[in-house]
Amino acid sequence: MRRQELTEISQMVVLDHLDIRAVTMGINLLSCASGSTKVVAEKVKSQIIRKAKNLIEEADKVENFFGLPIKNKRISVTPIGLLAGSCVDSQYQNIAVAMDNAVKELNGSAKNPNKGITFIGGFSALVDKGYTQTDRNFINSIVESISQTSHVCSSMNVASTKAGINMEAVLQVATVVKNLGANTEKGHGCAKFVVFANAPNDNPFMAGAFHGVGEPECVINVGISGPSVIKRVVENSRDVDFATLSDRIKRAIFKVVRAGTLVGKKLATQLGVDFGIVDLSLAPTPDPVDNSIARIIEAMGIESCGSHGTTAALALLIDAVKKGGIAATSSAGGLSGAFIPVSEDSGMVEAVQRGSLTLDKLESLTSICSVGMDMFGVPGETPVTTIAAIIADEMAIGVINNKTTAVRILPILGTKPGDVVDLRPYNDLLGNVIIMNVKPFSSEAFFNRLSLGRIPAPMRSLTN
Repeated sequence: MRRQELTEISQMVVLDHLDIRAVTMGINLLSCASGSTKVVAEKVKSQIIRKAKNLIEEADKVENFFGLPIKNKRISVTPIGLLAGSCVDSQYQNIAVAMDNAVKELNGSAKNPNKGITFIGGFSALVDKGYTQTDRNFINSIVESISQTSHVCSSMNVASTKAGINMEAVLQVATVVKNLGANTEKGHGCAKFVVFANAPNDNPFMAGAFHGVGEPECVINVGISGPSVIKRVVENSRDVDFATLSDRIKRAIFKVVRAGTLVGKKLATQLGVDFGIVDLSLAPTPDPVDNSIARIIEAMGIESCGSHGTTAALALLIDAVKKGGIAATSSAGGLSGAFIPVSEDSGMVEAVQRGSLTLDKLESLTSICSVGMDMFGVPGETPVTTIAAIIADEMAIGVINNKTTAVRILPILGTKPGDVVDLRPYNDLLGNVIIMNVKPFSSEAFFNRLSLGRIPAPMRSLTN
């Protein structure tokens, strides 16, 4: 990197609070398969500790070398649902606890535990087409597993463009969401569980990160941040046409992605593992700093995020981010776009409070954003079938458009639309969850079919 680029990145750190959102070590656990969940758990813990023993220390060194803060250090592992099939018993929570204990041991041995590993992802299963009894048992273990652990994140891929939507799995994961909301304080366990369509194998962001089949033995993936950088660019470009605005965003994100690539490559080299991808997604935070996608959209000229014109503004933003990011690295991957997690974006919360951002508008924005309906609250009394219908709608957007979509919904007991629930005591990143209004009309008959099966794959799946 040239001296001028280093200077520009340093200015972004100082002026725009630029940071690297996450460095995530992906670890292959397929060698840990065994007939007993207790044996698998022992092997899993040992493998994680062996591979990640230097992750915290080396990440701190890289942070100091570049003067670029790394906000989160994380681990993702092979979907545990793949290992579950080797086990005779179904006490899969033993594996989740082992994952959690591995993180605690790594953090306990770190020089600065306060800058330790925040989450471990991969307590996951892929059931978009095949759905075995083992898969059903595994999904039933998620509530207990998340409730018993501090760092473990879980995900389910229930749909894909190639396979369609597994509607039985949709209904079962909706029950998981409902029970997580009821069985964890303030429903915070729901923040560690996400439902996917077309889940990528190399996503560094939680709660959906897992180390997919076909990935290297061990790899470093990077998730960038940068909304405040882009907001300043947009604010300084109020009188230019849209093409010029796009070009300026591209130039700015190029520098951010270059920084992320350098961080990832250097950390991978120091750890002696492969460098994987840089996820280009702009990732907001609930900080009072302007790390907000909503405020970028408003700086473009939309009075309040969610009002008319928001979708077009978000489309311009995501397109420019992808074009600038691709020019900066040959290792783009993961989700790569822009996140719109409501509670993690203070501007989004304010837009809901103003009434400009509704659940319907949030869903429509996911047709172009990179992750889906993320971190939004609903009343805890919302029926399971309504939660399942919300998930199914979002899966349909992903399947038909051949893109990744996801749902992270928090049904929180004792709340009503407009209430705000502070989840920052559980993790600073989770922010303030605002309870959104859900339509009162039932979807129960839709899920009362004798056998749900799958919604078939669309025509665009026939690409061979």
